Amino acid sequence: MLRQSRHHRSLKQNLMLASSTAFAAGVINVAALVSFFAFSSSISGHMAKLANNLVSQNFEEVLIFFAWLNLFFLGSFISSFTVNSYGSVNPYRAHAIPIVLEIVVLLFVAIYGHNFYKETKVEREVVIGCTIFAMGLQTGLVTVISNGLIKSTSLASLFTDLGAELAEYFHIGTNRDKRIRHRLYVRITVLLFYLIGGLVGGYFFNKLAFDVFYFVPVILILVLL
Repeated sequence: MLRQSRHHRSLKQNLMLASSTAFAAGVINVAALVSFFAFSSSISGHMAKLANNLVSQNFEEVLIFFAWLNLFFLGSFISSFTVNSYGSVNPYRAHAIPIVLEIVVLLFVAIYGHNFYKETKVEREVVIGCTIFAMGLQTGLVTVISNGLIKSTSLASLFTDLGAELAEYFHIGTNRDKRIRHRLYVRITVLLFYLIGGLVGGYFFNKLAFDVFYFVPVILILVLL
């Protein structure tokens, strides 16, 4: 899934990367929602809350949401910078570094949540920030190496692209070539596995609590292998 650069990827490689990363994102996002009442990948939601707190002059919350937005940005920046800087030297290593960082961050969330988490406000903000940073790493990576085709956390963007490509596919006179079909397969795969991941994350968090965060690094290790 990680050995080919953006311009030499097969449909199978993209489908495997799309399904695994979308599933992981769904698990993390719903687990974070159930445990902290906050999304780990809905940046538009955090931006709306940032604006609302600015209007209300709740500057403490403004700083928190601003920090979260910057953590997502930082994760995406690190992934993109790593791939663009070292991808031509060794694509696999360049693609693997953000995944390894994401595994480390999620293991920290799992270990801290399972053993030390006391549900204080500061702890909640730090742990949410960690999951947001992890999603930034993943989103930046899969977007760059798939040349913008795979967006495992941005469902608004996914539905926009899916609608546009379906319109192109069914447009009268359009040549329904393999390229359009392959893009549709990837979009639908992301949507389906994000939903499955969300169901799995919500179900098992109610049973296992923070232990569910140990499950996602296993998926990411499989991606590395």
